[in-house]
Amino acid sequence: MQNKTILVTGIGGLTPRSITKIIRKNHPDYRIIGCDINNKAVGFFIKGLLDNYYISPKCTSEEYFPWIEKLIKDEKIDYAFVQPESEIIEWADYYEKNGKYPCPVFMGSKLLSVSLKDKSIMAELLEGTEFIPKTIKVTQNNPRYEDVEKEIGFPCWIRATEGTGGLGSLKLNDLSSYKSWLFINSKIQEFTVSEFLTGRHLANEMLYYNGEYVKGAALECVEYVMANISPSHVTGNTHFGRLLNEDRINEFCNRCIKYLEKKLGVLAHGILSFDLKEDSHGNMKVTEVNIRHMAYTGVLARVGFDLIEDTIKIIENGNCDKIKREQFYHYDKPYAFLRDVDIEPIILENENIFQKIK
Repeated sequence: MQNKTILVTGIGGLTPRSITKIIRKNHPDYRIIGCDINNKAVGFFIKGLLDNYYISPKCTSEEYFPWIEKLIKDEKIDYAFVQPESEIIEWADYYEKNGKYPCPVFMGSKLLSVSLKDKSIMAELLEGTEFIPKTIKVTQNNPRYEDVEKEIGFPCWIRATEGTGGLGSLKLNDLSSYKSWLFINSKIQEFTVSEFLTGRHLANEMLYYNGEYVKGAALECVEYVMANISPSHVTGNTHFGRLLNEDRINEFCNRCIKYLEKKLGVLAHGILSFDLKEDSHGNMKVTEVNIRHMAYTGVLARVGFDLIEDTIKIIENGNCDKIKREQFYHYDKPYAFLRDVDIEPIILENENIFQKIK
């Protein structure tokens, strides 16, 4: 197969860097171009990661797409991995206006992407279903104190409607802590408040192609990187996780996507990554759906579930024919993993090693 040149956007982020490392491993002869809005993006400085790199305009600026189009032409880009969710929305908008993307990508429709990126929109779409906890949207201008107390009750969970990494997340025990949190986070204008879930934090990655659920794999997030710096002790990065062969997780998430497809009148397409929490009875509830690869995508690729390579096959072949159908992917061992800020993830074949360290 002819060598390709691939653009990876947001290369300062953990997930784009992880994607790039897997591409480099699987396709050492491919050229990889990285871009980011930050001139201190870590990906720019990792030796051997990129063949060339650029500082890009913000995706919401008028200069962005003329800049992207010129970059694609100058570097002869064959296709792109667009990772930041705000950028995915802008590329989807570009497609709606132009009938094509600046270059081939694998991503979903603007309507589904916008509906999942904004947690308050997702909550409204799923209101009254089994898929989400009781949730209401609140703003700095309309904090809905009485509704929070009567409809949701304390303790409850608050978080920003947009953003990852647990932005603005906290368990609230009473009304005074809610008022204090709004004051402390005055720059965040919109939040969702939902019932507090006490069970496991689960996650997965799922691949859809024109409405077909093709494959998916699940895991449990057990401990978090730098948890003590967050008031909620939950951050966007998992320090210790378990890979799970529990079919019910992907079955539940697929039913959720099918419900949203019907509600919105669109077909799911691209990579979708769920975050879920169990309640005290073990019932799963969706807390977030990311419209992209998640941070552990490189870890999963290393143990056989490689949605990065699948994405490459889909874009290069123009179809999904060569992708193995594995809706309930089972890992061959009870893998666990460890991650931290300045080191590569460590994959363990099982958790027994912890018992030997005293």
